[in-house]
Amino acid sequence: MNLYRKLYLGVFLALFISGLAFAAPDIAAGKEKAGMCFACHGAAGNSKNPNFPILAGQKPAYLVNQLRAFRKGTRENSMMQNMAANLSDAEINNLAAFFASVKNISAGGDKALAAKGESKAPMCFGCHGNKAVGRGVTPRLAGQQPAYLQRQLKAFKDGSRRNGSMGGISKMLSEEDVQAVTEYMGSLK
Repeated sequence: MNLYRKLYLGVFLALFISGLAFAAPDIAAGKEKAGMCFACHGAAGNSKNPNFPILAGQKPAYLVNQLRAFRKGTRENSMMQNMAANLSDAEINNLAAFFASVKNISAGGDKALAAKGESKAPMCFGCHGNKAVGRGVTPRLAGQQPAYLQRQLKAFKDGSRRNGSMGGISKMLSEEDVQAVTEYMGSLK
């Protein structure tokens, strides 16, 4: 085999394999696999339990990053680390595509506290998008469980969950601010 043929064959194989790695996610396969998530995260990812985040309507890139972090052990949560440990990249992409395709049903929240939180919320919109619907790898906060968001802000504040910007931002919020802002986020659609 001459050099050019080998080169063309190598380029073809590389492009073919990379195409497989970037295949479009399969929402139906994600839905089938997601059954294991529903016990904690609710039917179709719309958790009614304040201890578990709502996955429905979440940004797929964020879900992919988080599931990979759980799988690698760089984001700590023993239950989620166990759930993600054996997921392939394709399964993670399919799950993310499925949950992103489902309509988020707002968690609601305390209306009086939400009204107080509205004035602090714009500081979140720069990264989390207008009305906190998420942007790229930055998660959707709109409609999320307020109690879950409160725990995450506390974890950023005390350093048990790391993120370059959220650690500093969370330290600027009083406990009352955290409760108000998270109730406001939960009230958004």
